[in-house]
Amino acid sequence: MGIILYLVLLFIWGLVVGGLARLALPGPDPMSIPMTAAIGVLGSWIGGLVMWAITGDHAAAGLFVSFIFAVLLVYLVRRHRGQGLWSTRRPPTQTRF
Repeated sequence: MGIILYLVLLFIWGLVVGGLARLALPGPDPMSIPMTAAIGVLGSWIGGLVMWAITGDHAAAGLFVSFIFAVLLVYLVRRHRGQGLWSTRRPPTQTRF
């Protein structure tokens, strides 16, 4: 029961952090709920690693650091899709169809 509860809480934490990161950048982000949670969990993990490397404390990263790295990941996902920070739509020459 402990591992299931941990995974559920990890998913909820990722959903909160990923949702805040998506709200921080203007424009539409066509991501699913699991992808939003994955962005949040990955942002928290990367933020924890960076803060551990800087401070040496395993509990130094909090909501703010997780949020910053999740926003960076959302921006990188947008860049991968052909969008920018201000232009959230692809140019007509880069469409798939």
